Amino acid sequence: MSIISLNIPNLERNKPLAPFTTYQIGGPADLFVEVYTIDELTHALLEAQRKGVPFFLLGCGANILVTDKGFRGLIIRNLANKVTFLDNSRVLAESGATVAHLIEHCRNRELSGFEHFIGIPSTVGGALWQNLHFLSADRQRTLFIEEIVLSSHILTEEGQHRTVQVDYFQFGYDQSILQKRQDVVLDVTFQLIAKRKDEIQIVMDENTAWRNAKQPQLSEYPSCGSVFKKIKGIGAGRLIEQAGLKGARIGNAEVSKKHANFIVNTGNARAADILQLIRYVQEEVKRKLGYTLETEITIIGEQE
Repeated sequence: MSIISLNIPNLERNKPLAPFTTYQIGGPADLFVEVYTIDELTHALLEAQRKGVPFFLLGCGANILVTDKGFRGLIIRNLANKVTFLDNSRVLAESGATVAHLIEHCRNRELSGFEHFIGIPSTVGGALWQNLHFLSADRQRTLFIEEIVLSSHILTEEGQHRTVQVDYFQFGYDQSILQKRQDVVLDVTFQLIAKRKDEIQIVMDENTAWRNAKQPQLSEYPSCGSVFKKIKGIGAGRLIEQAGLKGARIGNAEVSKKHANFIVNTGNARAADILQLIRYVQEEVKRKLGYTLETEITIIGEQE
């Protein structure tokens, strides 16, 4: 994009984005800034809105794929992560706080609600954007972040500050109003419940063991998490496995041999490899089984 003057401190240009994503893939952002407070976050957002500069808010960098050409606009990396414990088992967390951080601190305070999401790289803002979810301890139902959300302070796409209740977000499976509007979560108040620390730790340990056994870990191969949306009544990974696509490979992108709904970066994969493999999987599942797979991940940046 053409050179644009933004009144944002510590603004960087042509910043490679791969190191800030769990895929370890992606070209440069024209403009990049890290913000550490809600005031800095709000200022950057309003400045981008005023100047008409496209922006994307980056948290842990999971559930996204940055294209090889990168992003033509401003990437705001949200590191505003203050956490305040309130009365009546409530906690107020800024949108850049990580779920991992909240899990540890809430366990230590014997507050239950976040432990189900252990092992999922996400900030509070990202958790609301996708309605973060995981199986319950008995594996009989899915637990969603919306179940512990009370209210949130947001900056609307019109540039207005609002305090909204949980219903505002119109949560669904992998869905929220944040995917339809450019509202930005600034902080969230969560309602937790009191529970013994050892009981919380049991859930954490069981969920970690389940994930390690069934899903490829970032310590093994970079990935973005689940690539395709769940189809009601049958998991996308099961369909991909039935189509015989485990281990399918294009370039250095591979359908995980551990869980078929993960496409992993086996080493220096390009975004183009990932995208081509996604299309191949969709075509083969449709041809062999008749199902249409939709992507769960967000593609960020300029495409070929």
